[in-house]
Amino acid sequence: MREIIAILRGIDPTEAVDVAGTLIEAGITRIEVPLNSPSPFASIEAMAEAHGAVAQIGAGTVLGVEDVRKVRDCGGQMVVSPNCDPEVIEATRAAGMDSYPGVLTPTECFAALKAGATALKVFPAFQMGIDGLKALRAVLPVETRVYMVGGVGPDGFRDWLAAGAAGFGIGTSLYRPGDAPDDVAPRAARMVAAWDAAQA
Repeated sequence: MREIIAILRGIDPTEAVDVAGTLIEAGITRIEVPLNSPSPFASIEAMAEAHGAVAQIGAGTVLGVEDVRKVRDCGGQMVVSPNCDPEVIEATRAAGMDSYPGVLTPTECFAALKAGATALKVFPAFQMGIDGLKALRAVLPVETRVYMVGGVGPDGFRDWLAAGAAGFGIGTSLYRPGDAPDDVAPRAARMVAAWDAAQA
């Protein structure tokens, strides 16, 4: 599985299944719908029903425990947050879903791991930078997976991975509100090609 999480901020439920299908066809099989999108739970439910057997579908910008329950109830498999909230992390793991809390400092990283986070989402990645990631990796448990989100693009994949990143969350470089599958397809292909090249 390629360690790219597609962030479909602003997607509408009428578009969600087709856009998700385009991403999956290109080779991106982790997809989140931020909860500040239009009718996000409807999008997640439709995507999970259509594609849940071949992709991990979930929610982003999850800030509270009640929303964790809603994600689970509509078939979501992962919860991504912009912040580190131990209650959200614990509720997500108790519901059998993967938890990707947002962190930026060592204190937040270790609090997230203590609460049971599946992996860490460094946000915004550009603020930490590659040197910051290298320093952070020196103190994190070696098995910790770190995903970089915010200001990261395919041209930098190789350098971030060399610094210790496990993967990336990609938003507007893949999808902007109103984009059709034909808009998304070439961007997704470029991301996948960059990921594959960075592994070589």
